[in-house]
Amino acid sequence: MNFPKFQQLVEQRSGFRTMDNPMASGEYFSDSCGDMYTYYLKVGPGDVIEDVSYFTTGCGFGTATCSLLVDLVQGKTINEAYAVTDAEIEAALDGYPEKKKDYPGRSLAALRTAIDDYRQKRAAGQITDAMLEAAHSEAAAARASQPPAATPEPAAPASNGATNGADRLLIKLH
Repeated sequence: MNFPKFQQLVEQRSGFRTMDNPMASGEYFSDSCGDMYTYYLKVGPGDVIEDVSYFTTGCGFGTATCSLLVDLVQGKTINEAYAVTDAEIEAALDGYPEKKKDYPGRSLAALRTAIDDYRQKRAAGQITDAMLEAAHSEAAAARASQPPAATPEPAAPASNGATNGADRLLIKLH
């Protein structure tokens, strides 16, 4: 497992937000640990995901997994996003500890529920071509108004018990 990447995902939480007026949403509840995962989607022409976000009550592994999935599916079609696998998510973090290997499946279940919600609404005529165009325009305007993202510095590797200079303790997972 790439612990510096995991730590960065937990700290930055890309995509961690509820969404105003999503076109579709999907939830997954883990009855084994009580975690809830919710994904929100806005889709543009060609069924391209223009905006995707999530909210979770889960731990750091839940947050990191959801952030990875947001990064993997942003800008893809709903069919491409639906086809993302547990293995792709696991590979993006260079593996998961054995007891955490079910997190990619949980996150995917919530995203696929959101995609199914989108497909049902689209088939029923509740999502129109005009709405897809509006989502595309809204996403383009949001991207244009954001300052360029700074490239984060990777966290320096540390031994157990060492601090990274910012008064944070880095803990190495085995």
